[in-house]
Amino acid sequence: MEQDEIYLIDLWRIFIREWKWFAGVLVLTLVCTYAFAHLVKRQWEASAWIQIAQVGQVPSGQDPKVEPLARVLERLQLVPFQNEVMAGAGFSPESAQAKLYRKSLKLEPLPYAGPLIRLNVRAYSRQQARQFAAATVAQLHALHRRLEALPLNSARARLARVEADLQTTLADQARLQQAATIENGRAGNSRGAASPVLASLLLADKNEEVRALQQARSDLIDRLGPAYTYETSLMWPVYVPDRQAFPNPELTYGIGMLLSLFLGASAAIARNVARRRSPGR
Repeated sequence: MEQDEIYLIDLWRIFIREWKWFAGVLVLTLVCTYAFAHLVKRQWEASAWIQIAQVGQVPSGQDPKVEPLARVLERLQLVPFQNEVMAGAGFSPESAQAKLYRKSLKLEPLPYAGPLIRLNVRAYSRQQARQFAAATVAQLHALHRRLEALPLNSARARLARVEADLQTTLADQARLQQAATIENGRAGNSRGAASPVLASLLLADKNEEVRALQQARSDLIDRLGPAYTYETSLMWPVYVPDRQAFPNPELTYGIGMLLSLFLGASAAIARNVARRRSPGR
């Protein structure tokens, strides 16, 4: 304990003797921190939640999503895709904005929420950050729209065939209904009962076929509705906080203060060591 007290007293004497060095380095570090906080380019961060397109009516066992979640994540991280996004936003791939976009792009998969993808990207203004996030979703939407064209057209063609079959079956049902009515009328005036029974059986089969086609049509309409079939889009509007993401004033000045104290103390101790080693001291 006594050695610690002596060491602390000696350290205090060093700071008293070399206070100019301590204060000078401390002030210089704080000035550099202030200059950094005010001269560095400010950055804002935008957050977007992407919903992946899907077609509700697909062959059994096939994923209704136009593209699997893992593949979408890989696509978004491809440099050519990112350059296309920047080109669509009006920036060259070598511009400072494009470099910041590629460097700051972060993706977080949310497999149990849709699935969704959370995208974070930075820019040199709030408006630009929002623009970059929206441009990314727009580029992905254009790609997925081409991918979903084939399964969507196939599902719509199937719905059209079911509609046509239903109309034909309804016409057959009406004819059988009319024929059964006529046969029942004839059966009341004759002893033969085979024809009315046959007509009733045919009508029952046709009624069952109509119900099956109506159920298939209803299921297809539901599957092609907005609850099961939709395009790649923003789940919610792009969010950009009012405060800048970089530099963080509180964090910058806090680190600057700690660094200035450390460097000031180091300078004072180093100056004291140099003074002792110099001849004539």
